[in-house]
Amino acid sequence: MADKTIQCQLITPDACLLESSLAYASIPAHDGLMGFLPNRAPILMKLGVGELMLRFADSEGRSGGDRSYFVEDGFAQMVDNRLTILARKAIPAEQLTITESEAEVKEAQARQVPADAKDRTADLLKIQKHRRSANAKLAVARSFKARGGGI
Repeated sequence: MADKTIQCQLITPDACLLESSLAYASIPAHDGLMGFLPNRAPILMKLGVGELMLRFADSEGRSGGDRSYFVEDGFAQMVDNRLTILARKAIPAEQLTITESEAEVKEAQARQVPADAKDRTADLLKIQKHRRSANAKLAVARSFKARGGGI
């Protein structure tokens, strides 16, 4: 069974959110989605923002159900069928609501660089990052609801 599963840990600065055997993981890297199956070559990657989808392994290493998280920034490492995800932020999809996510998108879109900003470029980059994050969180909430969960 060991070579049919991935041992996964999802860790944030606040807690270890998950320790489980997986059949598959889809991770939002800084440059796009990356899928992970057992026996994958070692890799260290920078996380982006988006949906982390985990497919749990059953007793025989096959699919045993899915769980999604909204993740933002951090790193992931896969070595010897051990996947460690260190995320700055990770929120289970079932805790996201479309209404709250839409409000966050609206607020992020309304933000502007102050006229008296000392570093307009840095402020603009922060605003753009907040907008990307809010839009990704809304996408995860909608995706979760479309699969039959959420509010």
